[in-house]
Amino acid sequence: MPKIQKILVANRGEIALRVMRSAREMGIKTVAVYSEADREALHVRYADEAVFIGPPASSESYLRMDKIIAAAKQTGADAVHPGYGFLSENEDFAQLAADAGIIFIGPSAKAIELMGSKLAAKAAVAKFNVPLVPGTSEPISDLTKAKKIAAEVGYPILIKASAGGGGKGMRVVDKESDFEEQMERATSEAKSAFGDGSVFIEKYITKPRHIEFQVFGDQHGNVVHLFERECSIQRRHQKVVEEAPSSVLTAEKRKLMGEAAINVAKACGYYGAGTVEFILDDHLDFYFLEMNTRLQVEHPVTEMITGLDLVKLQVKVAEGEPIPFKQEDLKINGHAVEIRVYAEDPANNFLPDIGTLKTYNRPQGIGVRVDDGFEQGMDIPFYYDPMIAKLICYADTRANAIEKMIRAIREYDITGLQTTLGFCLFVMQHEAFRSGNFDTRFVENYFTPAVLQQNPVAEEEMIAAALAVMLQQQEKVVMAETASASTGGVSKWKANRLK
Repeated sequence: MPKIQKILVANRGEIALRVMRSAREMGIKTVAVYSEADREALHVRYADEAVFIGPPASSESYLRMDKIIAAAKQTGADAVHPGYGFLSENEDFAQLAADAGIIFIGPSAKAIELMGSKLAAKAAVAKFNVPLVPGTSEPISDLTKAKKIAAEVGYPILIKASAGGGGKGMRVVDKESDFEEQMERATSEAKSAFGDGSVFIEKYITKPRHIEFQVFGDQHGNVVHLFERECSIQRRHQKVVEEAPSSVLTAEKRKLMGEAAINVAKACGYYGAGTVEFILDDHLDFYFLEMNTRLQVEHPVTEMITGLDLVKLQVKVAEGEPIPFKQEDLKINGHAVEIRVYAEDPANNFLPDIGTLKTYNRPQGIGVRVDDGFEQGMDIPFYYDPMIAKLICYADTRANAIEKMIRAIREYDITGLQTTLGFCLFVMQHEAFRSGNFDTRFVENYFTPAVLQQNPVAEEEMIAAALAVMLQQQEKVVMAETASASTGGVSKWKANRLK
C-alpha cells in the first residue's frame, strides 16, 4: 500500500489540531473542514488547506458524509482521519471512504458495525471467553419477559440502550416496583436519541470502577494492548478525569485484563487504535462493557506512559505497516493524569456555560501538556461539545503527577465563563482520589457546589496573576516601541533578515 500524502481531518478543535501536528511531523499535508461557526478556528488556520462544509449545526456540516468525501476528492486527500465523536464510529462513513478510494484511518466498517451494537459485541466476545456482566444477550422489548429477567439477575439492575452512548437511554433500577416506569423511560429516550429503542438488562455493579485498555491491531493479524486507563471520575456517565496506569490493578490483574482486551479486538478482526472498556467491582472482578472503535479523548495519558505517538501509529497501520513492536517490548513508565477542561458550571449541575474566553493563559513547565483548540478572545460555540482543553500532567509517580496537576490547574487562567477547573482541583485534593479508594459515584458521594466555595483560589494569587499579565503587556509595548525606533519601524530581527 502506498504512503499517505495528504490527510483530511474530518473533525474540529483540539483533536483536529492534534492529528495535524503529528501528520506535519511525518511530512504529510493536511486538510481541514469547517462550519460557519469555525471560520476562525485554530485547526482551520493550521491546516495546509481548508474547505467550508456548511452551517454551524453538526447535522449540516461535520456529520455530512457526502460533503466531507467531496472535500477529500476536491483537495486530493488520499486519507481521512475521523478523530473522535461525529463520524468516527460510523460504519457507513468508513465504507463510503473506502468505496471512494480514500484510506480510512481507523478500523474496517465491519468491525465498527459489530462493536457499535452492544449486544452484538457481547455475543462476539463471549466466544473468546471474555467475562460479561450477568444479564440479557439479546434486545428486550416484552415488558413481562424483561421484568422476569431482571428478577433473575437480581436488583439493582441497569437498563441500557443497545445503540446508546454518553449515558442516554440508561436507567438504574433499585427495586422491582420501579421497573416498568424506568423501562419505558429508557426505551423512549433510546428511540429519541438513536432511532433504536432496543435495550438490554444487566446486573448493576454497586461500586464500579471504569477501567479501559488501549488496544492496537494491524492488518497482519497482530494485536497488542498499551495498558490501562482509569476513567472512574465522571459526571452524567461521562469522564472528567482520567489517569494511567490505574492505582488498583496488580501486575497479574493487568495481564488478565490486557489479554481479555486483545481477545475482544480479535473477536472482530480489529486493526488500528481501539479501546476496550471494562467495569471493575470492589473484588477486582472485571466484566466487558463495550469497545470504542476510534481514538479516545483520553489517549494522551497512554502516550505519556508509553512514549508512543498513537496518531502516527494509526497512520502507519492504515498504510499497511505491521505494528513495530511486540507486547513484551512495552512497559509502563511513570504516571499521567488528565483533566477535561469544560465550559461548564459545576455549581449548576455541570450545565454548559458558553461565552467568550476573555482571559486564556495555559499552564507550562516540565511534564505539562495542553491539548486545546482555542486562544484568548475566541468564543466557545454552543453548537458543539463544550470542552475547552485537555490538561495532562506526567511525573515519575502518581503522587507527583497529582501535585503537578494541582500546580497546573492553579496556573490555568481562564475568565469570561465558568469551567470545570475548580471541580478538578477538588478531585485532585480529595482523600478518596489521592488514596485511590474511589469509584464512578465519586461526584454523587463527595461533590456539592458548596465545596467549591471552601477552596477558592486565594484572592492575593488572583491579584498577583492579573498584575503579572499587565506587566507582561506593558513590557511588550515598551519592547515594540524600542525595536521600532531602532530600525525605522521594522524590528531588528526582520531588519537583519531583509539585509
